[in-house]
Amino acid sequence: MALRPAEGAERAGGEARSVAGVAPKHDGLENIQQKKIFKENEEETQQREEPCAADSVDSLMAEMPFVDTDIEDECAMCATSELSIKKKRKRTAGREIEEDIQRKKKKNKQYQPNYFISLPITNPKITGSIQTVQDAIIQKDQRLSKAMVRSGSLHVTMLVMHLSSEEEISIAVGALSDSKVFVDNLLKGKRVDLSFQGIDHFRNQVGFVNLAENDHTTLLKEIAETMKKIFQEKGIMAGEDRAFKPHLTFMKLSKSTELRKEVKKIDSSLYEDFKNHYFGDEVLHRFDLCSMFKKKQPNGYYYCESSIVFETAGTT
Repeated sequence: MALRPAEGAERAGGEARSVAGVAPKHDGLENIQQKKIFKENEEETQQREEPCAADSVDSLMAEMPFVDTDIEDECAMCATSELSIKKKRKRTAGREIEEDIQRKKKKNKQYQPNYFISLPITNPKITGSIQTVQDAIIQKDQRLSKAMVRSGSLHVTMLVMHLSSEEEISIAVGALSDSKVFVDNLLKGKRVDLSFQGIDHFRNQVGFVNLAENDHTTLLKEIAETMKKIFQEKGIMAGEDRAFKPHLTFMKLSKSTELRKEVKKIDSSLYEDFKNHYFGDEVLHRFDLCSMFKKKQPNGYYYCESSIVFETAGTT
């Protein structure tokens, strides 16, 4: 069939452009797609050349007190093998990641300590000296009055734990009772004098009185380790990963949310005059299982579930 002049000219023009090396319009789309494929291949090659530094991520996560994201999430952008890609969960943008973070926050909160073993400080010389230090600090910075620990609350924390039910509280009471036998064997009737001297701090957030390093302090650390094992053997989540450092806290910013907004750090110069001050000795005579959150007693001391008392030489 004969072509009309216009159709013949159009076909001829198309053939002429092909011969001349000029691509038709749809060829431009193909070029774009080819470039996109080339770019994706190039990015995939770069990913293979730069593997994920898993050791660095693990080290960073180990330093975090509460982990909000999985190690898998941290490494997801640099995973390379097909196996890891198949195992990686598919996530909808943003929403599922946020839900995962909230779930882990809730889980961490469930296991935060809410009970502790307390060594109460009852020597008036120690409590009176600490009151003097607190008054001196408040005179220099009135805002820190909200950070001070009441005399009745002064104690040394031996062990922290999480008890989620009355049954677990009962188990902890039993563990404390069992501890007495082991502690008595360690003490062997000896009197343990704990000497409090000098002031130090934790990251300028907490002010505390140090225990002088001596044989009695070493014995106290051994007692803390023994009690930790006894509670853990009973199935109680007790203790911390860090080494036990006995101390007597008298000031902390965390006592007031409003204060922490006003004061970011406690200036150590406020207690400079007491840096090496001797506060007195406390004779080890009692351990208490205390609640962090139940209503305190009228004298300011914590709600106490149970106690064990030691009769040593020089005590009544």
